[in-house]
Amino acid sequence: MVRGKAMAHCGLVLLSLWLCVQSVPIGVDNTKDKPQEELEPPQSADTGLHYDRYLREVIEFLEKDPHFKEKLKNANMDDIKQGKLAKELDFVHHNFRTKLDELKREEMSRLRMLIRAKHDIQEGNGRTVDHQALLKQFEHLNHGNPDTFEVEDLDRLIKSATNDLENYDKGRHDEFKRYEMMKEHERRERLKNMNEEDRKREELQYEELRKKHAKHPKVNHPGSEDQLKEVWKEADGLDPEDFDPKTFFKMHDSNGDGFFDENELEALFTKELEKVYNPDNEEDDMVEMEEERLRMREHVMNEVDTNKDRLVSMSEFLAATKKEDFLQKDEWETLDQNPVYTEEEMREYEQHLANEANDINMKSAELQKQREQLERQQEELNAQKLELQQVDSKKQQQLFAGEIQSGIQISSLSKSLHMYLKIGLCYQLSFSSIAYSSFKLQKMLEATNLIMQFRMS
Repeated sequence: MVRGKAMAHCGLVLLSLWLCVQSVPIGVDNTKDKPQEELEPPQSADTGLHYDRYLREVIEFLEKDPHFKEKLKNANMDDIKQGKLAKELDFVHHNFRTKLDELKREEMSRLRMLIRAKHDIQEGNGRTVDHQALLKQFEHLNHGNPDTFEVEDLDRLIKSATNDLENYDKGRHDEFKRYEMMKEHERRERLKNMNEEDRKREELQYEELRKKHAKHPKVNHPGSEDQLKEVWKEADGLDPEDFDPKTFFKMHDSNGDGFFDENELEALFTKELEKVYNPDNEEDDMVEMEEERLRMREHVMNEVDTNKDRLVSMSEFLAATKKEDFLQKDEWETLDQNPVYTEEEMREYEQHLANEANDINMKSAELQKQREQLERQQEELNAQKLELQQVDSKKQQQLFAGEIQSGIQISSLSKSLHMYLKIGLCYQLSFSSIAYSSFKLQKMLEATNLIMQFRMS
């Protein structure tokens, strides 16, 4: 999903965040220049980069060093991008260097954890681990030296931030294109599942909403005289006949740093966007509105930001108001007039979705087979367990039957002994025969006791 306005859409170029410029905003009722005073540099906004926190913390500590701060004020963007400013790190105070060392070690630890997590996820999904892509996470610092922050680290941070910020808008456009194609794909899939009557009704409603969305007041060209005068009138409450570019600039330089950054520029387009998009209207997509805002900002930057530092200075702004393009009267072509994808791209995207769905189905079928195999193995284990239980039960029954048989034999011997005693009394049998019978009975009792002890164990 495209990021909201709360995120700094691409932020500023790394070191542009440090610029300390001597200008202050003025009120609506005061159009004269005020005495200049040195201001604290503007707070850096979230750039959207994965190393944004590290970037901002390095900026904050380098800015505290008087020598480096002075060199920064006198540096131009070419020197910064070419790494000349990075060499000044050697003259930064030891206390700040120590803190930078600590920041780098924390960043290295964070990146190691991030890469380990991504590695585990990719291996868990059965995907081939792209080690080169993982190592790109370290491009903004020298990972060969994990302990200290050196000139090479600052040089890499500057170059990586500059390059990543320049590519950030492209990434947002690509993400928005995928969003639009997915929205259209889902609409077409819904149509496929409808009967003929419902499909015609749905398509008719869709066309009506498109026409309703396209019916809006004229959208002025971003950065043109008409567009700025409309802001001057509607937002500032001033007479368009009294429009003054210098006063306009100071009024809308909200942080008073003497530059229009990307957020301040985008704020100027709100009135134009409100002509086309209303969050209460079914036909208006607020994600598309943010893409439109981005397109407007890019257009103005390309026309006005002559030194390509992603900031518009007052001199650049005033120079732009003197160009012929400033008087542009043509209407701005909105997204509904400029589709973000072609039908061929849509077919390729749908084929990509079909391939992904096929891969998921194959993976699902494979997992189903594995589940069935595990269930069969579980059934086999359950059967083996039952068989062992039956064998154990049979042995117990046999042992119990043996105990009963022994008891019967003991009972029989007891009866025999009793009978022999009676016979001995009657017929005066010899004492030796009776003693032998008693001895045999005793042995049988001992054997029975052994059986009972074995049973209990």
